[in-house]
Amino acid sequence: MAQQDSNALADQPQLFGHPIGLYILFFTEMWERFSYYGMRAIFVLYLTATTMGENPGLGWANGDAIALYGWYTMFVYVASIPGGILADRYLGQRKTVMLGGALLVAGHSILAIEAMWAWYTGLVLIVLGVGCLKPNISTMVGGLYGQGDKRRDMGFYIFYMGINLGAAASALIVGYVGEVIGWHYGFGLAGIGMAMGQLVYMYGQKYLTHVGNLVEVEEKEDGSTRPNLIGDIFKHTNSMIGFFLMVGIALVIYFGAGSWSYAALTLGLAFAVGVAIVIYNDGNQVEKDRILVTYISFLIIITFWGAFEQAGGLMNVYAKEKTDLMLGSFAVPASWFQSVNAIFILMFATIVGSFWAWWRNRGKESSSLYKMAIGVIIMGWGFLFMSIASKEVSYDEAGNILTKSSMVWLILAYLFHTLGELCASPVALSFITKLSPARWVAFMMGAYFAATGIGNKVAGLLGESAESLGEFTLFNGIAGFCTIIGVLVLIMLKPLKRLTHGAEDLEAAA
Repeated sequence: MAQQDSNALADQPQLFGHPIGLYILFFTEMWERFSYYGMRAIFVLYLTATTMGENPGLGWANGDAIALYGWYTMFVYVASIPGGILADRYLGQRKTVMLGGALLVAGHSILAIEAMWAWYTGLVLIVLGVGCLKPNISTMVGGLYGQGDKRRDMGFYIFYMGINLGAAASALIVGYVGEVIGWHYGFGLAGIGMAMGQLVYMYGQKYLTHVGNLVEVEEKEDGSTRPNLIGDIFKHTNSMIGFFLMVGIALVIYFGAGSWSYAALTLGLAFAVGVAIVIYNDGNQVEKDRILVTYISFLIIITFWGAFEQAGGLMNVYAKEKTDLMLGSFAVPASWFQSVNAIFILMFATIVGSFWAWWRNRGKESSSLYKMAIGVIIMGWGFLFMSIASKEVSYDEAGNILTKSSMVWLILAYLFHTLGELCASPVALSFITKLSPARWVAFMMGAYFAATGIGNKVAGLLGESAESLGEFTLFNGIAGFCTIIGVLVLIMLKPLKRLTHGAEDLEAAA
């Protein structure tokens, strides 16, 4: 099917001023995020729980659990690259989302079985399922709106509300069931949630027939329609330079640091870099400039999620071990703090969106890159509250904890993380759909989520280093680095905006 025509978009059934398809995607993603964040809330806690007692875990050390968490969350999002390619070249986004949903139902359901084979099998299926679903369902949201439609950004805010409605409910429900009743009951409940999402998506196909279909591409002079993503790496100088530079780094990591796992990861990234440059070469000059800005924005995304995703690892363990969780006689489950961010998003999403609309109407700078830079800075400042919390914890001579920090600091940190996320993340999704060529939009969205995945792995590495660096030093370092990156983007804002060639100007004018 060719690119969507304006008549198909104009004829969509509407509800509350938006296409009904948006609400189908809203509820599908809500249940998918219910399953993902519910499982994430108890992931590290299950690994680190003792092997004895009424609800035994696996008894892993904190560092090992956070390391696996980092690898898992990285692969979950890096799998978006093959998921995007599968959609762009073979199935289309709509069918790829259907496949991803089926894999996720299977993966989360298998985790309900108490066996190590089921644990790792479930993780692999979830990685594959999220890789197929996540980039493509987000791309479909953008496809519901025509070029220059001023509702697009608000559509993504509504979609983002669905993500966080699912995340808020899952951490409270799945977290409680997992911690109090049984870990595998919690994992099974996440599987039921994903099954609900798959049923919603199947029912709503009649509202999505015009979006997410395979895009036909015009033939080139040599008779081909698309570049050979792997083979063409070795046909152009710039793609070969990018590829072999990453291969060289992989060799240094293997022979210098002796780490085969990170060497293998870097080697995989060499192909990702090569493919990214092949796609860059496939465009005309305007498309190349826009793709370049998109790739630069990925550095902001890696920084943001490298800091933000301390939530599921280090901050999750910190809540369990070093935070006073007593409210009178009630012990607050540590996993409940995984819902704080999502609850704040539901509270503040409309307020932040309205603020940016008011800001833009006053003629102030309101580009996506500007919002992303501000978001990184605000999110980073949230770690200053964690620095204060780390100073409240005291130890005896043997290293045992005497006093714990107040829950207030965790809540304030999550508040700033939320405000930063609301500035950066929803507009980043919309930004990718605005700048990406239609024939590569699913891949570009996949690359966005792959950058998110790399950020997740960075988060795991930082979490592991807390034992050696100390939490006070680590939290302050994250806050400082995020501030520096945000300020650098603000300094470079004008030349970066020129490279977008007015991709956002149509909506600003509207």
